[in-house]
Amino acid sequence: MPLGVGFIGSGFNARFHIQGWRGVRDADVLGVWSPNGRSAASAAALARDVDVGAAKPYKSIAAMVADPAIDAIWLCGPNHARIENVEEIVDTIARGKGTLKGIACEKPLARNVAEAKQVQKLVESVGLVHGYLEDQLFAPHVSAGHALLWARGAATTGRPYLARAAEEHSGPHTPWFWQGKLQGGGVLNDMMCHSALVVRHLLTKPGESLSTVKPVRISAHIASLKWSRPKYAKRLKATMGKAVDYLKAPSEDFASLTIEFETSDGHRVIGEASTSWSFVGAGLRLSAELLGPEYSMRWNSLDSGLQLFFSREVTGRAGEDLVEKQNAEQGVMPVVPQEYIAYGYTDEDRHFVRAFLGKEKPKLTFDDGVEVVRVLMTAYQSAEQGRTLAYPPRGIDAFVPAVAKGTWTP
Repeated sequence: MPLGVGFIGSGFNARFHIQGWRGVRDADVLGVWSPNGRSAASAAALARDVDVGAAKPYKSIAAMVADPAIDAIWLCGPNHARIENVEEIVDTIARGKGTLKGIACEKPLARNVAEAKQVQKLVESVGLVHGYLEDQLFAPHVSAGHALLWARGAATTGRPYLARAAEEHSGPHTPWFWQGKLQGGGVLNDMMCHSALVVRHLLTKPGESLSTVKPVRISAHIASLKWSRPKYAKRLKATMGKAVDYLKAPSEDFASLTIEFETSDGHRVIGEASTSWSFVGAGLRLSAELLGPEYSMRWNSLDSGLQLFFSREVTGRAGEDLVEKQNAEQGVMPVVPQEYIAYGYTDEDRHFVRAFLGKEKPKLTFDDGVEVVRVLMTAYQSAEQGRTLAYPPRGIDAFVPAVAKGTWTP
């Protein structure tokens, strides 16, 4: 029988998963819950329209979990609702309802380490298999480059020593992302969870555990480069609502991170990552590099192989039909076809379906999700203190960034 999957959350991210499900076998999208019932119904309709399952909206998480047709949950709701959502899942199971096999959770696992550990403890208390969703590790270009460089380059000339990754765009779609207290930070918490894990993954030999490449020192910097300028803060407030006031309570819109790793065979290697909500370009740009003694790889998601040109005479409404976070509709524009495949959603979801069916071991679990959050919190602490920190620093599991408290001053 196919795995019956229910989605918690119906926003942009959940819809990428649903569209990518066309390449997933042995699983059907059967349910969607969101606090916004109309949005849940729309996401369920999308799943039916793209023929990935007879999805229907549910009135509560408990009702969806209790339905015997639902075997696994994809948790794609907002950060500030994470614990509440997981508690409802676990409470339903503890009351003897539902037959869940597993739960997959979107990045980041939680807003800070204490919350991440609570999420993991809750899920493990009812014996669920868990998977941590990080699409970029499954992006076809990242997967192919990683495998080939290790097989051909590292095998003959030595392991790679430097990895770089970046995720950059002009800012999130919805207001809660911009609010430090709700989201848990700014762009570092929102997107560095991708880039920090990508560099560690690239530096890890295929088939080996991430634990063979251990972080030992972390240095980070955060800044508000664009959105706290009065002109842009006013524009942001007008677009996202009065609660998003970057003249009074800004979050960082730029972050850089350097991680020094120690490998199991005694080498010191470096990961460099950067993320931005202040990027000016065609749209979302993902990039990655891996360098070794006699080899290298480079990936830029905007180098898609397809470009369109529109003259000044071509007019129309703004959209995201060319690339995610699209910034223009004229001139030379890149097109990223089937972004859900290009960014790794399809391969990621295919893997976790197989894991929940017992056909393979999860490549990423909540253990990895907790570790990613711990790296992010160390990065915030490094930025606040203006110095490099040994990893993990004492007390980091209780740390909450100033951005998340609403007390950060750029």
